[in-house]
Amino acid sequence: MAGRSVVDAGAPLRDRVAETQPSPASVIATEIKGLVARGDRDQARERFGALVAVLQRRALRVAFQYLRNPDDADEAVQDAFVKVFMHIEQYREDLSFDVWFMRILVNASLDRLKARNRQQRFIAPAPDDDERPVEQVPAAEASSERRLLARERWEQVTRAVANLPDRQRLVFTLSQVDQRTPAEIAAATGMSAATVRVHLFRALRKLRGVLGEQA
Repeated sequence: MAGRSVVDAGAPLRDRVAETQPSPASVIATEIKGLVARGDRDQARERFGALVAVLQRRALRVAFQYLRNPDDADEAVQDAFVKVFMHIEQYREDLSFDVWFMRILVNASLDRLKARNRQQRFIAPAPDDDERPVEQVPAAEASSERRLLARERWEQVTRAVANLPDRQRLVFTLSQVDQRTPAEIAAATGMSAATVRVHLFRALRKLRGVLGEQA
């Protein structure tokens, strides 16, 4: 009888494939790192275009979930890609590039959100002393107020995400924003599926607390 392979034969096939086959982004990132290490930055930049093509659509979706504005999301994604290229030599080939990139992208999105909030506070008009009672506000203005409250609630949640410990924030993003399963997150991060579920549970419990829901 053949012996057990290095990869646990009892693990689900999807997990074994994820562990033995690096993602397309990881393969390209490793090539770029090698080119940069050899001093061939021009070719590294050309190859970087392929990496952007692989990740850009997903990156924009993730950034938009945090920022709720396509222009801000686009800028956050550009910031993330610039940081990736500048620090590509820090990428460890034994780890998932997708996860490394996701950390950088989430931080870039949160930085963009903080900058936007500071700007909005600076330019926000002073409240009108003779504001009308709520019941006299026209329907269009009431609708705008509801949208404002919804945006404020989302930004409240986003601030709570920013305050999560790094692993909880990463697992939350991969699960709830990038729509990865616990098995996929485990394979990409090196955590066990049980650990992933614990981090996700703790993150969601904290976020429910922010929204005033019962944990």
